[in-house]
Amino acid sequence: MRASFVMPVLNEEHYIAAAVASVLAQDGLDEREILLVLGASTDRTDEVVAGLAALHAEIRVLHNPQNAISQSMNIGIAEARFPVVIRVDAHSVLPDGYAATAVRSLRAAGAVNLGGRMHAEGRTPYEQAVAWGYNSPGGLGGAVYHTGGEAGPAESAYLGVFDRAAVLAIGGFDETLSRGEDWDLNRRLMARGGLVWFEPALDVVYRPRSSVKALAKQFHASGRWRGEIIRRLGGRVPLRYFVPPALLAALVAGAAMVVAGAVAGGAVGIVLAALGALPYVVYPAWVAITALRADVPTAVRVRLLGVLPTMHLSWGVGCAAGILMPSRGHNAFAGR
Repeated sequence: MRASFVMPVLNEEHYIAAAVASVLAQDGLDEREILLVLGASTDRTDEVVAGLAALHAEIRVLHNPQNAISQSMNIGIAEARFPVVIRVDAHSVLPDGYAATAVRSLRAAGAVNLGGRMHAEGRTPYEQAVAWGYNSPGGLGGAVYHTGGEAGPAESAYLGVFDRAAVLAIGGFDETLSRGEDWDLNRRLMARGGLVWFEPALDVVYRPRSSVKALAKQFHASGRWRGEIIRRLGGRVPLRYFVPPALLAALVAGAAMVVAGAVAGGAVGIVLAALGALPYVVYPAWVAITALRADVPTAVRVRLLGVLPTMHLSWGVGCAAGILMPSRGHNAFAGR
């Protein structure tokens, strides 16, 4: 078995060493290479990577000054020497045996792309709350690569273990996308008759954002580019993509109805105000109940009261903007 690991890297000085170490620890491959595709980082990432490359001859350093993940992946895939490409996120930690299991499963399923579960794990109480949101239908919806499930065909794959030839045959990743590029790639692979497969034996640790600002920026970017995809495809996307913007619309409409009720006065005004207040009662109540039912320490549960609305509303605002307005280029709203 031979595989090329491709890792887009931008401003990851605190995480890159652990991610690379998890790749270096992979066994069961006859040959491998590690392609680190560096964006224009503004921290010490390049210095850390230079040190890693000096220690390990199998690391090759490539450059993408334009930063977009889709471009970095295409650069890495084009330079890869082996028939299977394994994408690695600089925020992720591959478990032991990941690569060998993935390559065997890819071939056994006859798939062109395969992925496992994105298993978010936090260190601080805030990160643990974010991780719970990632791993729960209450945070990111019910996609199998977030919540887990049985092996089988899937709409997309976390990270991705690709048949290089199949990806090259469809022109690689869409470089006009900064987010959602993986979902779009899998959509195009399946349109050509390819099989995308979920393999639950692959459980990859992901380190979530550690502050409100970083989380809001990330989810606004994710929503912004999902909105772009919705606009491009005329809405032919999973239903869960519409839930956050629908929540936002309900809150905006509710506020408008409360104002209208105050202006109208009388019985009609009371009815309008009561209906308008419903989203502001129902959604906070749902958040509170969800947090209370979460099987996490109290400190994490308390933070969920803020984490869940940050996820949902940041995504909702971004998605609405993406639906209404074309993107300003592949680096717009990158979420970093």
